[in-house]
Amino acid sequence: MAFQNPEAGAFHWLVDMLESVEVGLVVLDLDFRVQAWNGFMEHHSGITGSQIQNKVLFDVFPDIPQAWLTRKVDAVAMLNTRAFTSWEQRPYLFKFRNTRPITGTEEYMFQNLTISPLTGTNGEVDKICLLIYDVTEFASSKRALERANEQLAKLSMTDRLTGLLNRGTWENLVDAEYERYRRYGQATSLVMFDIDHFKPVNDNYGHLAGDEVIRHTAQTTRNNIRQSDSAGRYGGEEFGIILPETDAENARLICERIRESIEKSTVETSAGNITYTISMGIAQLTDEPENYMQWMQKADEALYAAKESGRNKVVVGE
Repeated sequence: MAFQNPEAGAFHWLVDMLESVEVGLVVLDLDFRVQAWNGFMEHHSGITGSQIQNKVLFDVFPDIPQAWLTRKVDAVAMLNTRAFTSWEQRPYLFKFRNTRPITGTEEYMFQNLTISPLTGTNGEVDKICLLIYDVTEFASSKRALERANEQLAKLSMTDRLTGLLNRGTWENLVDAEYERYRRYGQATSLVMFDIDHFKPVNDNYGHLAGDEVIRHTAQTTRNNIRQSDSAGRYGGEEFGIILPETDAENARLICERIRESIEKSTVETSAGNITYTISMGIAQLTDEPENYMQWMQKADEALYAAKESGRNKVVVGE
């Protein structure tokens, strides 16, 4: 470690400790010129204490957010009190490569930072001490846990076979859309649809091929709806779509696009090529349904009418 004051040599044991500790220590004057730079900083930066002595920190490390650190240091010096920043607020101050094998998946070292005031013989703050803590292992573990929790939350909301919303999640959204209509009165439509003659598909081609047909239906639906729409697998070969701010006629156009796309497509499976159709029922929400379940019943009745009238059709409910 390089110290500007040669009298620091009297504290040889203290210097040895600061050199070996697994914490970065940087002392700056109030012009951000480096006065001390310990072994941790030398090891991770590749810059020795003598090389950086009296250099302005921002000249050597232009990636450091100068305005942010200046505000922090000014506050510490003015109030003569410490400040602390965690990796969650700012992942790192110094962009050091992560060299720990356990957390090798992280590209850079995550750091906590403590900024402390140092007073001179006159009692005034004339230097600032930065302590940099390597918290990569902790941060990496927490980030991995958060990703796992996000994945679990997503899995709990989606259907495993199709990736669409599962029945419970989708029904909750139907309920929410119903309440939104009751409050704002904007046009909104609900679609229920299923695969025509799906049982013969399973009987003739097997359940794995049937799963491919279901997945194809889900993907085709996703490809033909808007980001604001919500599609779900209601159960088996039955699906639903919530179309916010959409009247029955515009809902019919969306449904016809889905229906035609499926009618014209072929699903290639190991058991053979499969062509199939779907039937769709639409219910634009009105003041008549007393709850979302009655709204769903209206869409289901329209679906039944589509199947009864020959299938491969889109029917708008009365």
